[in-house]
Amino acid sequence: MLFGRRETRLPTAEEALKGRPEPEFPLPDRHTVLGNPLAGPYPEGLEVADFALGCFWGAERKFWQTEGVWTTLVGYQGGHTPNPAYEEVCSGLTGHTEAVRVVFDPTVVTYESLLKLFWESHDPTQGFRQGNDRGTQYRSAIYTHSPRQQSVAEASREAYQSVLRASGYGAITTEILPAGPFWHAEPYHQQYLEKNPAGYCGIGGTGVSCPVGVTRADG
Repeated sequence: MLFGRRETRLPTAEEALKGRPEPEFPLPDRHTVLGNPLAGPYPEGLEVADFALGCFWGAERKFWQTEGVWTTLVGYQGGHTPNPAYEEVCSGLTGHTEAVRVVFDPTVVTYESLLKLFWESHDPTQGFRQGNDRGTQYRSAIYTHSPRQQSVAEASREAYQSVLRASGYGAITTEILPAGPFWHAEPYHQQYLEKNPAGYCGIGGTGVSCPVGVTRADG
């Protein structure tokens, strides 16, 4: 590892690595499974949602397998360092999560349905880890792109917390914040499990179903 790991505390902006003004690597043009462009601007009528739920290899696959999802890409979000490299994110010195950007057609799949997939695909009560993956980059997060997304995400967290507590789980640690910069990850991370079918996944849920239809749609 290039840097000493920090697994238990997020860095402040002053402590974080300084990063760079431009990415060190290009973003591939198209999704290897869906065939659509990875980068925007996206076609009119599509919406964007950002989720972090542990290792982004398995997380991205969960979403690209969902009907109504137009494209997905993985990157780094929620931290301080511009244009970070994977090794820097893994050091814990950038403050980023491993995130998945989901571009979807809301006439086919709703944001609420994507939230249900998000909650059920990981354990959102584990803090700076997901299963055996430990580090601040594995924390659970939702980064929202509108007041409505923020409202619906917060309501879904409240609803899922109730059923998790009834099943013996503790407090949800998922952060829900307006989306900041999304720094795309290295080309080999994009659609990793399509390129490496036997590759590491690391994504697993609690087995507790998330309620659907109880989140607020206003806001």
